[in-house]
Amino acid sequence: METPSEASKPADAKLVKPRPVAPTGRFALGTASSIKKRADGAAPAEVGVSRSSSMKSTSSLNASSVPRRSSTGTTAGKQQDNGSSAVAKKPSPTLSDGAKKTKPVSAPAAGSKPAMEKKTSLIERTGADLAKKPGVKASPTSTLKKVQSKTESSNGSTRRVASNASVPSPRSVTSNTTKKLGTQASSAVSNRRKSSTADSRDSRFMMLPQVDLKASDEVRLDSRGHRVRSLKQLRLSHALEFVYLRDNLLSSLEGIEILKGVKVLDLSFNDFKLPGFEPLGNCIVLQQLYLAGNQITSLASLPELPNLEFLSIAQNRLKSLCMARQPRLQVLAASRNKISTLKGFPHLPSLEHLRVEENPLLEMPHLEAASILLIGPTLKKFNDRDLNPNEAEVAKQYPAHTAICIRDGWEFCSPELAADSTFSFLLEQWNNKLPQDYMVNKAYVDHPFEEDPCHCHFRFTNHGGEGELVLRYQWFLGGKTPTDFVAIPEASSEVYWPKREDVGRCLKVECTPILNGAEFPPIFAVSLPVSPGTGCPKVINLAVSGELVEGNILSGVPEIAWCGGTPGKGVASWLRRRWNGNAVVIDGAEGMEYHLTVNDINSSLVFMYTPVTDEGVKGEPQCTMTDFVKAATPSVSNVHVLGDIVEDNIIIGKGKYFGGREGLSKIRWFREKENGEFLLVLSDSMQYTLTKEDVGRHLKFVYTPVNLEGQEGESACAITDVVKKAPPKVFNLKIVGEAKEGSKISASATVKGGTEGSSRVQWYKASSSEFKNEHELEALTTSKVSKTFRIPLGAVGYYIVAKFTPVAPDGEVGEPAYATSDGLVETLPPSLNFLTVTGEFSEGQILTASYGYIGGHEGNSLYSWHLHETEDDEGTPLSEATGLLQYCVTKEAVGKFVSFKCTPVRDDGIVGEARSFIGKDRVTPGIPTLVSLEVTGEAIEGTTMFASKRYWGGEEGDTMFRWILANSDGTEKEIEGATSSSYTLKWDDIGFYISVLCKPIRNDGVHGSLVSTEAIGPIIPGPPTCQSLELAGSMVEGGRLTFHAAYTGGLRGSCIQEWFRLHSDGHKDKLTADECLDLDLADVDCRIELMYTPVREDGVHGSPRSVISDTILPGEPKGVNLILPEFLEDNEISPIKTYFGGKEGTGKYTWFRNKEKLDNLEFDLVAASSEVVGETLKYKPSLDDVGFYLILYWVPTRCDGKIGDPLMAICDDPVVAAFPSVSDVHLEQKSSDVYCGLGIYYGGYEGSSLYRWYRESSDGTRLHIDGADSVTYEVTDADYSCRLLFGYTPVRSDGISGEEKLSEPSDVILPELLKIETLIFKGSQVERETLTAAEQIPGSEIQQHIWNNYKKEMKYQWFISNGSGEDQSFEPLATKCSRSYKVHFEDIGRCLKCECFVIDVFGRSSELVSAVTAPILPGRPKIEKLEIEGRGFHTNLYAVQGTYSGGKEGKSKIQWLKAMVGSPDLISIPGEIGRTYEANVDDVDYRLVVIYTPVREDGVEGQPISVSTEQIAVEPEIYREVKQKLDDGSVKFEVLCDKDRTPKKAQVMGHLERRVLEVNRKRIKVVKPGSKTSFPSTEVRGTYAPPFHVELYRNDQHRFKIVVDSDNEVDLMVQTRHMRDLIILTIRGLAQKFNSTSLNTLLKIEA
Repeated sequence: METPSEASKPADAKLVKPRPVAPTGRFALGTASSIKKRADGAAPAEVGVSRSSSMKSTSSLNASSVPRRSSTGTTAGKQQDNGSSAVAKKPSPTLSDGAKKTKPVSAPAAGSKPAMEKKTSLIERTGADLAKKPGVKASPTSTLKKVQSKTESSNGSTRRVASNASVPSPRSVTSNTTKKLGTQASSAVSNRRKSSTADSRDSRFMMLPQVDLKASDEVRLDSRGHRVRSLKQLRLSHALEFVYLRDNLLSSLEGIEILKGVKVLDLSFNDFKLPGFEPLGNCIVLQQLYLAGNQITSLASLPELPNLEFLSIAQNRLKSLCMARQPRLQVLAASRNKISTLKGFPHLPSLEHLRVEENPLLEMPHLEAASILLIGPTLKKFNDRDLNPNEAEVAKQYPAHTAICIRDGWEFCSPELAADSTFSFLLEQWNNKLPQDYMVNKAYVDHPFEEDPCHCHFRFTNHGGEGELVLRYQWFLGGKTPTDFVAIPEASSEVYWPKREDVGRCLKVECTPILNGAEFPPIFAVSLPVSPGTGCPKVINLAVSGELVEGNILSGVPEIAWCGGTPGKGVASWLRRRWNGNAVVIDGAEGMEYHLTVNDINSSLVFMYTPVTDEGVKGEPQCTMTDFVKAATPSVSNVHVLGDIVEDNIIIGKGKYFGGREGLSKIRWFREKENGEFLLVLSDSMQYTLTKEDVGRHLKFVYTPVNLEGQEGESACAITDVVKKAPPKVFNLKIVGEAKEGSKISASATVKGGTEGSSRVQWYKASSSEFKNEHELEALTTSKVSKTFRIPLGAVGYYIVAKFTPVAPDGEVGEPAYATSDGLVETLPPSLNFLTVTGEFSEGQILTASYGYIGGHEGNSLYSWHLHETEDDEGTPLSEATGLLQYCVTKEAVGKFVSFKCTPVRDDGIVGEARSFIGKDRVTPGIPTLVSLEVTGEAIEGTTMFASKRYWGGEEGDTMFRWILANSDGTEKEIEGATSSSYTLKWDDIGFYISVLCKPIRNDGVHGSLVSTEAIGPIIPGPPTCQSLELAGSMVEGGRLTFHAAYTGGLRGSCIQEWFRLHSDGHKDKLTADECLDLDLADVDCRIELMYTPVREDGVHGSPRSVISDTILPGEPKGVNLILPEFLEDNEISPIKTYFGGKEGTGKYTWFRNKEKLDNLEFDLVAASSEVVGETLKYKPSLDDVGFYLILYWVPTRCDGKIGDPLMAICDDPVVAAFPSVSDVHLEQKSSDVYCGLGIYYGGYEGSSLYRWYRESSDGTRLHIDGADSVTYEVTDADYSCRLLFGYTPVRSDGISGEEKLSEPSDVILPELLKIETLIFKGSQVERETLTAAEQIPGSEIQQHIWNNYKKEMKYQWFISNGSGEDQSFEPLATKCSRSYKVHFEDIGRCLKCECFVIDVFGRSSELVSAVTAPILPGRPKIEKLEIEGRGFHTNLYAVQGTYSGGKEGKSKIQWLKAMVGSPDLISIPGEIGRTYEANVDDVDYRLVVIYTPVREDGVEGQPISVSTEQIAVEPEIYREVKQKLDDGSVKFEVLCDKDRTPKKAQVMGHLERRVLEVNRKRIKVVKPGSKTSFPSTEVRGTYAPPFHVELYRNDQHRFKIVVDSDNEVDLMVQTRHMRDLIILTIRGLAQKFNSTSLNTLLKIEA
């Protein structure tokens, strides 16, 4: 086949690099039109041999030497040209005929020379491009290029080959030259080739490749027709990409693994038969594989080839297409096979073209639809034709799980029966997996839509089982067909919301039943591919959360299905509705939350929500209503008092009330009493006037909230500050006292409005007696309450001024008053007005002297300190304290008196009289005290720590010490016995911190305070040291050496002890590292050295220390042990003995034989009663010893000749004879179920030999049969399907057993065949009922036993009758192969027959039995899958339809109703009882409901069923017009009015008058237009307030009525229904806004 010329391409088109391989079959097939066009345009002078000529030449050949045929169907021998016949035929428009007429490229005729030259130049240009650009992998849509034919020479013969760069021709082009065969094929091959006629090898179905001549020899191998039998005959390499091995004798792919880079592999017309394609797994880049014309029976071994795009397997012996998944396969050519089933059809996600012509499978109805279901939307062509649109529609009628059932072996049937048939097929697979007594009634998934909840439905029926059945779900996401399912994380509920990325992919849900904790295998349901969302969101659920109490916050909680739209912010609003009123929009309440106020009490709230996507698409608004809001409990907050709290002022109490409407709340004022309690002074007033009685007291304002219902809340109060009086004043101020230096004066005055004691006085000095202002005064004191003042020295020569400030007891300050002294202040001679010493007269204390100087300005007064033995002596001056006012008592002053002497001196040198002060008590010593205390020494084990101290406080006595250890957590413990000033650290102190406690004690026994030092540490261990080391134990062979080591250096760790053996030559052997050493023979005459290395717990090693023992002495010779083993005839025995005591010498041995086993083995007794039989160490029993006991006498001897005590031993058992054995063990069958075992015994006298029977299973496992211990055996149930073996274990007379020998296995043991006595039916033989076939088995004990134990499965087949009486026949129901059968409508009046047989566990079948029912009766009328069809707008026609069952349908009853969305109330639509209903504007915002009562033709009624539509919406075009007019707010319509309102009179246009209907946002009116003789007049006017409404007439689409009230109404008419709907919706929309109510409410009023 030729491809279209590239001359038609645009000049600037990008050249696609061709790959030098044959293309996918999609291009190889082409189209009929293109074939016809190319056939008409070409006029070659040379034409290939036609099919008829090929057949003629084939028939003329001799049968005995049939030449090998090429893959085109022509002979390889001499061919005759028959161009005229080919040219004479007109090309057919069909693909197959077009393929036959394809002509090879040859010399052009004269008439077509220009065209051919043009094509040739194009081909040459393409070839040049190919030469420049090496072939690369092209996409399946690559442009195809025709390459000019070339002539190849090989072995002196020529062959013309038509080469196509990328297209495999449907039929190879045949050369005109002849070619002789080299050698004749074998007879077997020749016979096979005889059948390969042109008919059987029609290239229409083969789809064979053409050789790519552009490829180099390095990447191409062409060995077609070379009679190659094995791939080993060829030179295969990794570099090969194009391998053509067509028309050879290959039968195995052994060696193909080397072709790792092959892209095109042609193995057509070889001898491949058996499956064996595993080696192709190495060809991972293989793109095209040709296997046509072989004898292949199965593709199950064909591995997954990740890059395979084209597969030709035509003309083989395939029975199915079962193979591995091929992810990129685009073309599958499987014509001319024996394919009869689609079971196991592979998953081919990229397949575009499927060919299965001339297969038994074509007899299947709707095969193309089945292919679409299995492959999916990628399939473009079926059997070389575009897909049939009718078949594509048929495929859509099958359930979503059909493809899964087909792959599992379900027999494809018509779409009408597919739902029940596939479900029955799945039930058969599930029944054995389900819990006992449970059956699946329903398993399906809703059609999923993007971002819309998708529900799965699983229903089980319990037929008597106990326990609660729990279902667990898991959702999976698959591909475009129900394959490659992957679990969806966290999708484990009954509902799944498909995501945007799920669109176009199938869903699967697995339902796992769990009963009483036991988990059963899951069942599943599959959905159709997820459909894109509508983009219009919808509210799934709407709720309001929050407590309905005043003051709380309510939240709207919508659940939105966005249906493919981008989630946006919805429109929310809150409405308030009284119990008997309409809902009113709450201003400002447009959020998702709403704060309840007092206005909401006793009202219910309506939350309305409209979902809106980001794209602006609005969904249908939904609303939900709450219960009535309750008032909160009365309460008051922020209670306070306003106003100044001063006597005679008016104060006001305030508070914020909450809790419904406020009633007569209680207001009370209280005054504080002296005892702290409050006295009620005023009620029911928010104001209070302060009185004199309130001064100095607090007032309390109490607010008790009370609502209108009289309910009281909790009181709240506020307490004021203390009530103040008026500011105080001062009168009669004067200074009392003498104005001299050092004298006391006072201020005297009368205070009004306060108290004198609270008033304050401040003293000043002034240079003048006249007071002008306070700024000229110099302050001497601060303001004080004290009224007295001692005149200081600085006031001498000045006047004294007193400032008196009156102060009330509450601290309020009045205006100050001033008073001045009468004269100037006078001075005095130097003197001391007082002298004293302060401080404790005790050692270490500081004494301080103080005095009062008067008499001018003080000069350098004299100070001195003295010590006195008694109070009367002069005392001894303390030179170190002379001239100081302080003295620190020293130790020398203890027990003496201390005095201080002061002489006053004025600054002019005048000396006054001296004064002294002596202490009353003697100086006492100080309290014992430690001035310092510290611990010296390193905190290392073994170090001695010292406590250093400094004592103070008299003479020191026996000071007490205590040493303390503390761990890391602070826990302390005293070290017992550590009571001195030093302490040596021990090993058990390691890790602790150490400190010392010290209590100073004076020599008179007085104790001071206990003092502790800071803890030092932690104490670390000292170096590990071994202080001493010595050995202990006996130093004789056999003794044990131990040691004693004294260790210091922290906590002992795993110290190392090593034992060495010191030889006399100085050589040393290391023995062990244990804590003790057991001396043995090797230590004799040597010394033992112990090397001990101390190791601390932390692993630190100390210096090793060693000790050496004395020379080790040998032990006394002694026989420790002597044991005689079991004696067997002719077996030499060596006794088991143990010697001790130095090196052993040559001992003495004596063997005795005795008939009895002696208990007393004294030598004299043994020698007297036994016979000596040997005197060597070893002894071989002879036949004479059999049955006798052997005794050995041994005298141990050391190498130096010293003899030890002799030992004697006797054997436990007498000498026994040879071991028993058996031979020639075999079976003999005595009867049908009795077998006997035989064998020949050897080995002494036979005793009670053992016989055992074994059972061997088919896998070779052998089991011993319990209780089968005799030479005969009777067959049991457990032996069936097994073989028997006989085991013979020889036993000697003395009880010795030999080796068991087994016989050869018997034949397989099987029971008799199962039998079925009769077959009966359970269930009603009525339409829709389920019939169950029940078999009755024979009553014999054997059959009962076999049925109970060996039945494997039952096989059933149902038949339907044709005809009646003698002409009655039965035809099988192909898909009805289960025990149960659901009766259908088609079965009414016909008989059903069920045939069954049983298969036992051994694979054997019983005889066939059958049963026939009576004619099937019709069932009770029933309607299913009831639905209403219609577009959802108010102008559409709606139709109800459903699936009826229950005999032939009669006059079923239909009633149309409507209901508000969210309301259960139904409104009947009078007269609408037909199957269709035309909606109108009154149906807007309603759901249409149909109640369908099925009625059979004989009048029997079934159960009524109802179905409803979604909410009816306004037709979009009308909606836009209505919205525009509502936005305008005012509009006029021209209408007609009937002049004569007589009901019986028919309305005609002649009786109608024109009117103008004016509507706006507030009112409506009907105006009669004016004329030449009259003015316009208003006939009807009114607002939209209820009972205003608009009515329409159902029987007239042009009329409607406007009702303003009971007195004002008007009938109007318009020309079209469109105009009527526009007017009514506009009026209702304006009325909706006027009344602030919903359109639904208006419609409800109208209804």
